[in-house]
Amino acid sequence: MSFRSFFISLGLAAAFAAASLPCAAKAKTVPGPHWVGSWACSPQLVEPRNRPPAPGLAGNTLRQIVHLTIGGDQLRFKFSNEFGLTPLTLTSIHIALPAGPGAIRTDTDQALSFGGSPSITIPPGAFMLSDPIHFTVAPLSDLAVTFHVDRMPKGITGHPGSRETSYLAVGDQVTKATLADPVTTEHWYVLDGIDVEAAKDAASIVILGDSITDGHASITNQNTRWTDYLARDLGAKKKDAGISVLNQGLGGNTIIHGGLGPTALSRYDRDVITQPGVRWVIVFEGVNDIGGSRFRPPHAASASSGAPAPPGVADQIIQAYHQFIVRAHTRGLLIYGATITPFGGSFYDSPLTEAEVKKVNAWIRTSGEFDAVMDFNQVVSDPHSPDKLDPTFDSGDHLHPNSAGYKKIAAAVNLKLFAR
Repeated sequence: MSFRSFFISLGLAAAFAAASLPCAAKAKTVPGPHWVGSWACSPQLVEPRNRPPAPGLAGNTLRQIVHLTIGGDQLRFKFSNEFGLTPLTLTSIHIALPAGPGAIRTDTDQALSFGGSPSITIPPGAFMLSDPIHFTVAPLSDLAVTFHVDRMPKGITGHPGSRETSYLAVGDQVTKATLADPVTTEHWYVLDGIDVEAAKDAASIVILGDSITDGHASITNQNTRWTDYLARDLGAKKKDAGISVLNQGLGGNTIIHGGLGPTALSRYDRDVITQPGVRWVIVFEGVNDIGGSRFRPPHAASASSGAPAPPGVADQIIQAYHQFIVRAHTRGLLIYGATITPFGGSFYDSPLTEAEVKKVNAWIRTSGEFDAVMDFNQVVSDPHSPDKLDPTFDSGDHLHPNSAGYKKIAAAVNLKLFAR
């Protein structure tokens, strides 16, 4: 065969092979719906003291109330078995508008599905999204989510600090207007996200935080966390309609090590930068790392090796902040840093911890690394003793603000930072 014949044959073979391949490269990309998180909570392995009360979840019905931030007509729901060691089976899941404590409006009741099935089994370590459902919800409104559990895993995924009352009843009562003889608990289980199909310019603010963001000492069932006040402030302005607020605070959480739940470093991708519709991030965490450091002696260089001392807790927090910033910017997100609020007189107070918090706050204020700074420390500090909370805003433990303090924090947020 001549070279010319060889190349002609090779070209024909290549053309035939290309014609035989799927036409994926020529397929048009069809824009999908724009999903934005309207409500979320950070999941963790539920500690023994926060497990569901008797009669437990297996074989029974749980009704949970959540407070949405933006509204819409199409919803989808995220259910998690992330910390389960065995499968979780939910036989039916319904949503409805609430009608008083623990009750629902049955005329609004609808069943969720998963690939067309009314039930779902979630493998260990996984989560599942429901099929989209047409259901109209208003901004800043409550929604009841009720499900019947068949199998509960070893290891329960939940969120201990709900600040909302959940209702647990024996047997399958999913569609009942009012559950018969329910027991109550202030925890959420299994459910950890609700998304809304929204306009293309809609977006979410995600707050990474600890118990101060989670709302410790806020008023149960009244949504007085600082993130709730922020959502209301945004909702009150027409130009800010379509901006949701996702609270990813976790009580007792730390950034680096120890604390309750996954550390902020380990949960950052899951809870923050992969949330649907996220455009802005607020980091307001570090007090538990600093408070815990009072139990640890300062690091010292090794006398034998001459090795330098490892960084102190303030430097470790600053290193973590840098990671948060780089990872947010990699995804094109704006990230804002909030200063750590005062805790003088609390069980965290000591000369060491005060020095560490001052170092961290100075870096937040002056480094220029964050896209903007929210100086919550100054907002709620006592003018006469800046290392302490203003008594007007102190819940009583000298660490957590009360609802007035949370409202003050939210009011200090510059809404122009969320211009679209």
